[in-house]
Amino acid sequence: MAAVTIWNEYRHEREDEAVAAVYPDGIHATIADALADEHDVQTATLDDPEHGLTVDVLESTDVLCWWGHDAHDEVDDAVVERVHERVLEGMGLLVLHSAHYSKLFKRLMGTSCSLQWREDGGLERLWVVDPGHPIADGLGAWFELPETEMYGEPFDVPEPDRLVFTSWFEGGEVFRSGCCYRRGSGRIFYFRPGHETYPIYEHETVRRVLRNAVDWATPVDGSPRTFGHRERS
Repeated sequence: MAAVTIWNEYRHEREDEAVAAVYPDGIHATIADALADEHDVQTATLDDPEHGLTVDVLESTDVLCWWGHDAHDEVDDAVVERVHERVLEGMGLLVLHSAHYSKLFKRLMGTSCSLQWREDGGLERLWVVDPGHPIADGLGAWFELPETEMYGEPFDVPEPDRLVFTSWFEGGEVFRSGCCYRRGSGRIFYFRPGHETYPIYEHETVRRVLRNAVDWATPVDGSPRTFGHRERS
């Protein structure tokens, strides 16, 4: 059982009736519900002291899930630095939907993380292009989201270490929707689905992916890494 912290801006749900109708307790609460049977889950939000990501919280977190959209610039740089260091130390990170524009993800990727997008409520089909990957465990060849926001290539991120999902949209666009990275000792998974006005995180396959991703990103014991001067053996 991993210790999981789910971070959410928690602004849309309090300010927009349409979003509140879909996620009345917040996106973070819905994601927590998807994970709570298998993991020890806590939540944190933008308006909490230190955004809820204190040193103690991060040190006790195995995997951090990050959902952000409109308030990326409000995240304190000191907190970004703190989380960045924890990822390098081995904390897993799930970057969800529009959190591709977060300060944290852009710093970890070293690129703009820009893409094309369109809000039209169209169909998305996610193809499982790496069926042997643990994040794809229990999935078929593809799954569909009947209403979603389009994200399209080019997606300005480094080439993933492994690509688990590729999306196709009704407009013909495609997108790398499930990207795995390693930074330092930490495993990172970017997962595209999750727009705030569609009940994406209620979709059972999406919830299965989130559970699989937490399992994959959870730190494992291994040989310690040492740096600096080394005497000859």
